[in-house]
Amino acid sequence: MYCLYFVILPAMKTVIKNIKSIVQTEKIQRKWVAGNDMNSINTIEDAFIEIEDGKILSFGPMDDWQGISDWNNTEIIDADGGMVFPSYCDSHTHLVFNGSREEEFNDRIKGLSYQEIANNGGGILNSAKRINEISEDDLYDISSERLKKLIKLGTGAIEIKSGYGLSVESEIKILNVIKRLKKSSKATIKSTFLGLHAVPSLYLDNKSKYIDLVINEILPEIKKNNLADFIDIFCEKGYFDTDDTKRILIEGGKIGLQGKTHVNQFNSIGGVLASVENNALSVDHLEVMKEEDYEALKNSNCMPTILPSCSFFLGIPYGPAKEFIKRGFPLALASDYNPGSSPSGNMNLVASLGCIKLKMTSEQVINATTLNTAYAMNLEKEMGSIKVGKKANLFITKPIESYKYLHYSFGENLISKVILNGEII
Repeated sequence: MYCLYFVILPAMKTVIKNIKSIVQTEKIQRKWVAGNDMNSINTIEDAFIEIEDGKILSFGPMDDWQGISDWNNTEIIDADGGMVFPSYCDSHTHLVFNGSREEEFNDRIKGLSYQEIANNGGGILNSAKRINEISEDDLYDISSERLKKLIKLGTGAIEIKSGYGLSVESEIKILNVIKRLKKSSKATIKSTFLGLHAVPSLYLDNKSKYIDLVINEILPEIKKNNLADFIDIFCEKGYFDTDDTKRILIEGGKIGLQGKTHVNQFNSIGGVLASVENNALSVDHLEVMKEEDYEALKNSNCMPTILPSCSFFLGIPYGPAKEFIKRGFPLALASDYNPGSSPSGNMNLVASLGCIKLKMTSEQVINATTLNTAYAMNLEKEMGSIKVGKKANLFITKPIESYKYLHYSFGENLISKVILNGEII
């Protein structure tokens, strides 16, 4: 007879000490921060944080720290007077792509518009062509390396969209890569199906046939293999209209995919209302707003999301961040990381642009890049603030005088250490 013995190991504990300031603390869970509440954040000076099994166990002033009674399975991290922030939550990216598009960048410098480049075979269709030319394994490898770089820059949760496939095989390829990244990365990842990102060349004369293909062939594969958390569509002139938007959000909802939509980047055509009416979690871009768009968002659970690095790169208007806050709305800022209109996933830059170009305060920006972006991924109960029970996804800065310096010194890497699930990365 064989006897099986199980040894229960003590929980691994980590203590971060000598913290100048803990930024964005919470005692009571909030789903988001909106309106005037975005003008303030909670901080604790001269502080500590205790982490156990990858989650925040306790935090407070150093004077309240009771020290360590058992050094077994305990790791000490010395913040050396740096500040501790919750990791950035980037709720809008297209991280899985093949190849850069610097030639299009040069064309824009010469005066061509985003739409003119697209009409010449560039843009989204160019990226779709390149996805067809690469294997899934190679696509995973290059995407994994991109993700590692973003983690080092402070991103702890990230949404990744498909949309550069525009065929059954290529869209599934991208979604498979995202699924593999979920398993291999310490970051928290959400997957979004964006099959209606553009109309493929083969279907330019029959858009509805392509939409049928997406609904009848790709959505069943997504459901069968659990390949996505959300569904998205580019609602814009020359791409997909409000009827298309309503249809895809309804069909996505049937298999459990909540909407996250691209709307109002160049034109306001009713995409915000169509999104809100069909339970979209967020509406993203919002560079062009009409009064009816604001009205559609009133009393909704939909997160307005602005992508300032896209405006910066394309030279298009910035979303009216201050107007959203003035009207009492919540607001999120995300990177839109992609090869064509925002070739940067650096959330530190996004935060700085929020201050410099959107005229947001540092407090507003911190709320917009942490808790509000966590909400835009259904992660607000797990991430987005430093709260007992939430994931210990944090970054520690180099010694700085105030959290405002993080946004002021936009060209400097001020992150000293990154912690995901309680482990130093």
